[in-house]
Amino acid sequence: MAVPDEACVGAAELHGTPLYLYSAAELDAAATETLDFPAPFGLTVRYAMKACPNATVIMLLTGRGLHIDASSSYEAARAIAAGVSPRKICISAQELHPDFTELVEVGVHLNACSLRQLERIGAHFPGMSVGVRINPGLGSGGIGRTNVGGPDASFGIWHEEIDEIKRVASKNKLKIVRIHTHIGSGSDPEVWTRVSAMSLDICRHFPDVAVLNLGGGYKVARMPDEDSTSLQTIGAAVKQKLEAFAKETGRKLHLEIEPGMFLVARAGVLVSSVQDIVSTGADGHQFLKLDTGMTEMIRPQMYGAQHSMRVIQRDPRNKLEGELPYVVVGHCCESGDIFTPKPKEPDVVAERVLPKASVGDLLIVEAAGAYCASMSAKHYNSYPEAPEVLLGHGGDLYLIRARQPVEQLWENEIALPDGVI
Repeated sequence: MAVPDEACVGAAELHGTPLYLYSAAELDAAATETLDFPAPFGLTVRYAMKACPNATVIMLLTGRGLHIDASSSYEAARAIAAGVSPRKICISAQELHPDFTELVEVGVHLNACSLRQLERIGAHFPGMSVGVRINPGLGSGGIGRTNVGGPDASFGIWHEEIDEIKRVASKNKLKIVRIHTHIGSGSDPEVWTRVSAMSLDICRHFPDVAVLNLGGGYKVARMPDEDSTSLQTIGAAVKQKLEAFAKETGRKLHLEIEPGMFLVARAGVLVSSVQDIVSTGADGHQFLKLDTGMTEMIRPQMYGAQHSMRVIQRDPRNKLEGELPYVVVGHCCESGDIFTPKPKEPDVVAERVLPKASVGDLLIVEAAGAYCASMSAKHYNSYPEAPEVLLGHGGDLYLIRARQPVEQLWENEIALPDGVI
């Protein structure tokens, strides 16, 4: 258990619910595990900050020696504001925002993710060293929505367009020094072995490439019947491929990986309160209504993702024994705001057997450190942003993002002049 019951209760008493609670110890352990990824000719671990971009989390991980993978110019600016050196940030973005030029000038690195992006980079910075993201034609993911490789994914330059990459690079005197591939989130070592071999074959076309970036997507088990990716198992196969490539070509490629979920998912929980319990009769369901929802976590509603849950009973005078099957739902006026969908089928309601709960009890959603605070239906129904709290190594609780004042929801709105309506 990454975050113990007493920390969840303490955080709720201090800051109310809902809130996100992260464990510094678990973040530290995950950083150590990624830094042990086998790499015969050097390793850079880049934290995919889209998973959880809180400044404290960023600085805890970069303090361990990790660099940053940014998915937008805004993420890069956020990392710099948090205290990260621009030279430790690399952007791989679906949209190359016009301000990329300012970021490059202060030292941020770029991976071109389309031919048009490569043209734009070359037009502004002829002669620059740059990376390119390639779609190798292979993807991996628990469902289609988490698959970012293959013919159904728009991420990266299609692997059959290598000659076009060379043409654009030559025209602008660009030096291709890094090949980036990222296929999605999965745990099958054989898939990762195949994609590393395919990526190395791409590197053969670019003699100046010194860095191979295999991206992230290392799956984390959130339920007892799920498998986590073994970095050592994957890494051993990648190491073997890199060594064989070096023996054949004389090129010792530096390896980069970009874990996000793997670093922070298990380090965080979503602490919520049961605010109502309703029933739809003998042929229906017993529903636990929480004071949180898709406003704080949208993975179950989007992917049919499964998260372990636990109930912390708050009233010692009303201690309930036993378990019941519940459908756990959120607070939004939205039929899809469900925490217990059928696995991989977000449109289908499923029950979850949990300890009996009363109104006022805490319900803890586990493995909520990644793609929750950063990826949600934030502000839907005008719910303000929930706070984030860190459980320190010594057991102290630190508020690292305050609950948003509701007035901020409309502070950027501009009233029409008098008489218009």
